[in-house]
Amino acid sequence: MVWNLLRKNISAGQMAGYAVATLVGLAIVVGALQFYRDISSSWSGDSDDALVPNDFIVISKPVPAMATFGFSSANVSFTDDEIAELSAQPWVARVGRFTASDFSVFASLQMAGRGMSTSLFFESVPDGYLDKLPEGWSFDPDSPDIPIILSKDYLSLYNFGFAASRGLPQLNDKIITRIPLAITLSGNGHTATYVGHVVGFSNRLNTIAVPQDFMDYARGIYSATPQAPAPSRLIVEVTTPGATEVTDYLEACGYEVAGDKVNSSRVARFFTVVTAIVVAVGAVIACLAVFILMLSIFLLLQKNKDTLRDLMLLGYSPAQVARRYYVLVALINGAVLVAAIGLLVWASEQWQGALSETGMQATSLWPSILVATAVMAVITVVNGLTIRRMMRRYFIS
Repeated sequence: MVWNLLRKNISAGQMAGYAVATLVGLAIVVGALQFYRDISSSWSGDSDDALVPNDFIVISKPVPAMATFGFSSANVSFTDDEIAELSAQPWVARVGRFTASDFSVFASLQMAGRGMSTSLFFESVPDGYLDKLPEGWSFDPDSPDIPIILSKDYLSLYNFGFAASRGLPQLNDKIITRIPLAITLSGNGHTATYVGHVVGFSNRLNTIAVPQDFMDYARGIYSATPQAPAPSRLIVEVTTPGATEVTDYLEACGYEVAGDKVNSSRVARFFTVVTAIVVAVGAVIACLAVFILMLSIFLLLQKNKDTLRDLMLLGYSPAQVARRYYVLVALINGAVLVAAIGLLVWASEQWQGALSETGMQATSLWPSILVATAVMAVITVVNGLTIRRMMRRYFIS
């Protein structure tokens, strides 16, 4: 009987407007979050297949023009003070040093009855800066087999540039890992030949990398200087990719960035900013929807003011009357949540077809569903507290 009295002044249009506005806002928020998770799971990471690999940049100093002719003594190595200043920047997570071989490296191989040989160079970086640690990435002085990580760019240059113009056989990346290399090291009055194997390829490091343990071992024998030279290249992990302070600092210091890592990081930054804007728009719409509901309830209680006073005189408490409005709001919010989850599932199926063509994998919908549930729970609690406050005010007045 109480509900029959209270529902007479309920506007179905206002309730429908609140439901639609809340549904639109909630669907935008959870849809944007899910799309961001699906994209970010594939654009970042240590995998070579990532759309935008982890935010590592390799920096160096420019070589002076006069140094080409031996007229400049400018040092292109990084000093400890420069590295410390770079490490202190707020957008730097860590800085790794390249250690270059300061001894002679000569490699040769035999394949299909033909021999090839060339001078090489080796560099090493701490293992934590590699794309991934391949199997066999270790060095034992008692069994000196040298594992090598080769830049994929170097293999492409050989296959499609050097080998094609010289009539040499092209090398498949899987075949080359099975071909042993004769590596001759010389320096400091010592010469020795080792067996080397290419154990992996890197998109991040544009170099010929060997384990740091091997570099330290080889320098102890073939280097004329026991102390490692100052690094001429650094690898930096950036916490805010694409940020203007990164490029501004590098330009101010005159440092050069290898490849297009800064541009790739800007892509990731762009996606993040766009997602944040979309989520903010959805949140604003949801907040406006809540305001619409509060206004509707206020008007509804205003219209039922006389009825509420009569119920108070009959002995009904504010909680007993408010319970009917709690049920109404809960039913509407529950229906909105179910509809938003349905839209999320449908939208995810639509964009997954396009993303799968680029090699991206879908992530679980459950985190987004939990976010939607939490948002609607908060909205429902806020609605309930507002109804309770208004109801007490009308009963007291």
